[in-house]
Amino acid sequence: MSNEYNVPRRRWGKSELSISVIPFGTQGFGNHFGPVSDDEACELIRHSVDIGINHFDTALCYGDSQRKLGVALKRAVVKREEIIITARICCHVTYDWSGLDYTMNRGDVNYSADYAVANIEKQLELVDTDYFDAMSIHDPREIDPTLAENGTFNALKTLKARGVVKNIGYAMRPHHFHSKAIETGELDVLLTFNDYNLFGQTAADSVLPAAAEHDIGVLNGWSIKRGLLTGIDLAGHDQSNTEVQRATKMRQWCIDNNVNLLQLALHFCLRESRIHGNPIGSLNREQLEINAQAVSEPLPEETLDRFLGQQF
Repeated sequence: MSNEYNVPRRRWGKSELSISVIPFGTQGFGNHFGPVSDDEACELIRHSVDIGINHFDTALCYGDSQRKLGVALKRAVVKREEIIITARICCHVTYDWSGLDYTMNRGDVNYSADYAVANIEKQLELVDTDYFDAMSIHDPREIDPTLAENGTFNALKTLKARGVVKNIGYAMRPHHFHSKAIETGELDVLLTFNDYNLFGQTAADSVLPAAAEHDIGVLNGWSIKRGLLTGIDLAGHDQSNTEVQRATKMRQWCIDNNVNLLQLALHFCLRESRIHGNPIGSLNREQLEINAQAVSEPLPEETLDRFLGQQF
């Protein structure tokens, strides 16, 4: 791969935002996968923008990533208008968000509008911004309580009317949840995860057609299956796991055919035009650049078709 970056962007549905096809999943610098200092996070954020990745997807449940994004804005490492910031409201309370104690494991669930408003206002304060470009309800255990009269989604509509949240939606996996949310006719954005990658594409059966019909902007989580599809050696992983076995076979085919598995996995997702972004978390500059190069460098359609023909 060359050292030139040409990260494509796509129109993110009715939001009309132009987002990089690999938004920066800020869990990468939230300390969940290894320690990242404030200075390192700031450098990552600046470098990300410089190489064409302008969209940062964040959540309170992503460690202290929001605080670090706020540090970058306070230090003027990036200007607010340079970047797109999307966030999540987590209804399952696994930490004391008001005191920012990420070590607690409370297990409470709160789908009320009042809770959502207070939580999101805390996020605005942490990120040091007056608005989020989008806010999604993050992985709810139930969908109906979020859609209740005084539920989470109504809070998002209220905040959208106030202008502090520009677009609203959901970030979750169950497809029947997606269907119920889309049926409201009020979604701007949607994230589905672990359902469109080289291991399976169930999102294509219902979620993507329905979202496209309503011009909903779609993010696709787990496009590289949390690292399994990056081409790394999986010898240290659980060899009885069928996905590890499949990924190992894919990796070997790529080695034998001089193909980059990460590039192939991402271009497979880019082939689906109804998906607009594939968030990926980067722990350091090297990972960030590898991801950017993977989508910047074209992949021959014939190569992807030959790979898919193996039916791993």
